[in-house]
Amino acid sequence: MRRLLLFAAACAATFAAGCATRGKPSRSAPSRSAPSLDRAAFARAVDSMVAQPAFRNAHWGIVIVDPQRGDTLYSRNAGKLFMPASNMKLLTGATALAQLGADFRFRTDFASNGSLVNGSLRGDLVVVGRGDPTMSDAAFGDAMKPLRAAADSLWARGVREIAGAVVKGGDAFPDSTLGFGWAWDDLDYDYSAGVDELFFNEGFARVTVHAARTVGGQATVRTAPARTVPQIGRVAVVTGGMMDPEARQPNSIAWETDIRGARPSLNLSGFVKMRDSSTVTVAIRNPSQAWLEAFAEALADRGIVVRGNVISTPAADTAGLTHLFTLRSPPLRAILPLLEKPSQNQIAEIFYRTLGLEKAGAGTPDSGRRVVERQLAAWGADTAGHAVRDGSGLSRHDYVTPETVVRVLDAMRRHPDFTAFYGALPIAGVDGTIGARMKGTPAQGNVHAKTGTVDKARSLSGYVTTADGRMLLFSFLCNNFTVPNSAVEAVQDAMLVRLASPLGPR
Repeated sequence: MRRLLLFAAACAATFAAGCATRGKPSRSAPSRSAPSLDRAAFARAVDSMVAQPAFRNAHWGIVIVDPQRGDTLYSRNAGKLFMPASNMKLLTGATALAQLGADFRFRTDFASNGSLVNGSLRGDLVVVGRGDPTMSDAAFGDAMKPLRAAADSLWARGVREIAGAVVKGGDAFPDSTLGFGWAWDDLDYDYSAGVDELFFNEGFARVTVHAARTVGGQATVRTAPARTVPQIGRVAVVTGGMMDPEARQPNSIAWETDIRGARPSLNLSGFVKMRDSSTVTVAIRNPSQAWLEAFAEALADRGIVVRGNVISTPAADTAGLTHLFTLRSPPLRAILPLLEKPSQNQIAEIFYRTLGLEKAGAGTPDSGRRVVERQLAAWGADTAGHAVRDGSGLSRHDYVTPETVVRVLDAMRRHPDFTAFYGALPIAGVDGTIGARMKGTPAQGNVHAKTGTVDKARSLSGYVTTADGRMLLFSFLCNNFTVPNSAVEAVQDAMLVRLASPLGPR
């Protein structure tokens, strides 16, 4: 293992050293007169890295293409299927951009089955969602901001009281909130949160436990971004003194979700040091209920009284309702970076279902899958080169070939909205999931690529520009390894540094 890491690091250092005279990486256009080395040296270096003994059980898929010359610079198992992990988001994001358009906006409609009399809405307030994924801290800095804007709109229309309930209307995403083949052990974690047509803060909440002022006292709990989501059940968190044996260890908060009833609650236990706090991030189990609860909080903060309950069971019939107003999301071109740069699973799942809703008439995963598969076929991908089972890559039933990924990258390179797609990808040494990788090398600020990680799978696919100005397409998929992820990343990074260097392949 140590030999592999040292070897990959040495390769990266050697590639970077060859470019030392270039100084700091520049984001301006590279020189087209920079020298290049013949590809045989590159192929030998890659072959030797992936053939290391520590990778003897691993399955590598690599393809590097120069699309302008129609030339494949390197290929290994390019037509074999691999578990792509979050490289699946390249397929989902590209299809969404191609099918829905960069200016597509999600909408949330507000309506009522009653009339407004002297400030009282004599009926239910019905909220009809279609999956807006931007009511979040990531999009607005505070997930409550768009909900407060909706409350302000009601107030501006003279609403001071809702005599009925706040009700979910319609059922745009009628299937399971979870993806096919997701691991049950992960469902309480934010990256495995379910999705629905009403969706709050990317499906998760922060729960902060504050120690009591005295040893043994009862800790207090606060939730964010909404004060009321999730509902807190049992709190058995001990406040310890600095002399307690546990004080030598970090705060430790465990949680379990009690899923009984329409509104799941969270039970907390553990230890927190006196005058300290600990925060955990938890998945929201009932997305629509959580959205409505947070909205009810925004209504109360605005001074609007709700007499009835919050009901997440879809209203049986939305026909005949009086439309009040509509909230629209930012355009898809602005949402795409929120998906690709941090590798946000739930936005991908919402895109997946929205493709089915908008293009196949049903907001189900099966409909979304058919839209993605049709788009891949239109781009010339081999039908045996992919098995699409969700939008995010969390499913261990997703499979793609490196050739399929490069087909998508090439199709987007030629697409009118390529700038939006390219700009949404993480940038090496700059931002997103590769913001800490390839720093101080010619690849920094150059490589735009999507990562992917699930157990025994590590992926990186995207675009790299050579020193003489050619944009290359690449897909590096690695499965079934037992080395640390960092060992796979070292090889991926070394290849990209070489490609971006003046000594890259001709």
